[in-house]
Amino acid sequence: MDVGKHLMGEVTVITMDGTLDSATAPKVQQDLEALFPDEGLVVLDMSRTTYMSSAGLRVLLLIYRRAQGSAARLALTGLPSDVRAVMDATGFLGFFTVVESVEEALAV
Repeated sequence: MDVGKHLMGEVTVITMDGTLDSATAPKVQQDLEALFPDEGLVVLDMSRTTYMSSAGLRVLLLIYRRAQGSAARLALTGLPSDVRAVMDATGFLGFFTVVESVEEALAV
C-alpha cells in the first residue's frame, strides 16, 4: 500500500492506495504516524483502498487514538462500499467523522 500526504490550504490530506491487511499494516501504521500532524484537520482519503482486513481496522483505531490525544481532528473520506461495510459491521464508523469528499470535510 502506498501512503501519501498533501496539503489543501491548512488541511492535511493523507491518501491510502492499495490493500490494508496484515502484510501491509505495520508499514502503513508507521507511515501514518510519520505523516500525521499534531494539530489541524486531517482527512484520510481511502478512495483507493481496495481491501481492508482486521489488521487495517487496528491501524485506523490507532490513528483515531492518536488524533484523540492531540489537537488534530480526523475525518475519513472516499470509503469504498466493502470497506464501509466492514467498518459498519464492526462499529468502527461510529468513531469517525465520515464525509463524501475532501471538500465536504473542509466544511465540518
